[in-house]
Amino acid sequence: MQSIVGLAALIAIVLLLVWLAFRAVRLKNGVLRWCGAGLASLLALAVACVSALAVAGMVKQQARRAPAVNLAVEVSPQRLARGKGLVDGFCSGCHSRTGLLTGGVDIGKDFPLPVGAFVSSNLTPAGALSHWSDGEIFRAIRNGVDAEGRWLVVMSYTNAGKLSDEDIEALIAYIRSVPAAGVPTPSPPDRINLLGLAMLGAGMLPSGKPVITDSIAAPPKAPTAAYGEYILSYQDCRECHGANLVGGLSGQMAPIGPGLTIVKDWQRSEFIAAMRTGIDPSRHHINGAVMPWRTIGRMDDDELAAIYAYLMQLP
Repeated sequence: MQSIVGLAALIAIVLLLVWLAFRAVRLKNGVLRWCGAGLASLLALAVACVSALAVAGMVKQQARRAPAVNLAVEVSPQRLARGKGLVDGFCSGCHSRTGLLTGGVDIGKDFPLPVGAFVSSNLTPAGALSHWSDGEIFRAIRNGVDAEGRWLVVMSYTNAGKLSDEDIEALIAYIRSVPAAGVPTPSPPDRINLLGLAMLGAGMLPSGKPVITDSIAAPPKAPTAAYGEYILSYQDCRECHGANLVGGLSGQMAPIGPGLTIVKDWQRSEFIAAMRTGIDPSRHHINGAVMPWRTIGRMDDDELAAIYAYLMQLP
């Protein structure tokens, strides 16, 4: 709603500037006439371009679609345990900063530019998910589309959609089991402002990861490079450390992380300790405000060992 009001204000400004340009043309003083008309016309053109980009952004904002999923998750002790592990070592980074899965954190404040408010959702029964079907939760995790068909911006920016089908079902089972806590999330949780819409329309703001329609299976859980590759497919390490994990690049949305080939000089026990304590083998303190080592460190030993095994294979 605020974006629509802002866009209407921009259009009103364009019309006002056009009117001022016509008024300036009537002035008798030649300098004032051409300077006034020219300046008003240039400003009108600039504001009109911003308005057009914002409209294009609104169209892109509504364009994300993903197929509905017909799903009823069966609860088992194994699924609950796996779901808890995924929440502790992955989801809690955004959704449990103020309490277990209570959300309420504006992740937009971590963006390099103020493009809107993006509040992590309350995933307990106190939030909207108590009214969603299992299939709707699955679609939100896999493709960043909520029960009303709206684009979940930050979810679509993460790699959560690369979780295996079985792991997403484990998450759903565990989310259903937690008690109600916190307060309901604002609806919609993601609100792109005019700057964000203009950047989206200009292609300067990502429109989310590609929609996934295929099933995803994970390799057997073990301290192997294959399982480490799977973990790194859904964890967002590559957003900071680069697509090949050899270092981030200037201009990326996420903070620029160093190359992870440095881990080749560490022992496996040192890597696990660094993820658990935030202190690497050289006694350097890892910046917890940038690197979510606390969340990653909640993964079990086999998972961290699997990540280590995969990193050891880097060129």
